[in-house]
Amino acid sequence: MTDPVRCPWGDSTPDYAAYHDTEWGVEVRGEAAMFERMALESFQSGLSWITILRKRENFRAAFAGFKPEAVAAFGPDDVTRLMADAGIVRNLAKINATINNARAVAELDVPLDDLLWSFAPEHHERPATSADVPAVTPGSKAMAKELKRRGFVFLGPTTCYALMQATGMVDDHVAACFRATSDR
Repeated sequence: MTDPVRCPWGDSTPDYAAYHDTEWGVEVRGEAAMFERMALESFQSGLSWITILRKRENFRAAFAGFKPEAVAAFGPDDVTRLMADAGIVRNLAKINATINNARAVAELDVPLDDLLWSFAPEHHERPATSADVPAVTPGSKAMAKELKRRGFVFLGPTTCYALMQATGMVDDHVAACFRATSDR
């Protein structure tokens, strides 16, 4: 039996294959789930996604399951604890951004997932190859601008587009990939 054809990045490690095959591009809803994806995409900035993927369970434990109300209550002792936690990425700016963004979630006048999903395009062209996958789109630029206006940090257009891909707002599985769907 032959292995399925995946997006090229999905074949590089077993961890990537599992993530590609079961999670990437699958629609995600719910405040904690979307907050987790936002935080992890921010932590990934400047790093390889595999680094974050392999530390994801540690991140979940360190950040109270990514429940925004719990993270919003983090104080200086929590920051010290997180900076000492070798199981996560110990970047002070990213840790502070995650806490800040949890507090911004609390200030929203709409559910977080509704806000984020409001930037999902009605129609999205399937990329033929990996070279056709954009890093930034008008939708991700608009999302980043609105999040910044609402007090979120460390979520620029590229990070927002990665969030859109990871949570199924766009389906960027390349045309030959077995996960490519015909309706997006």
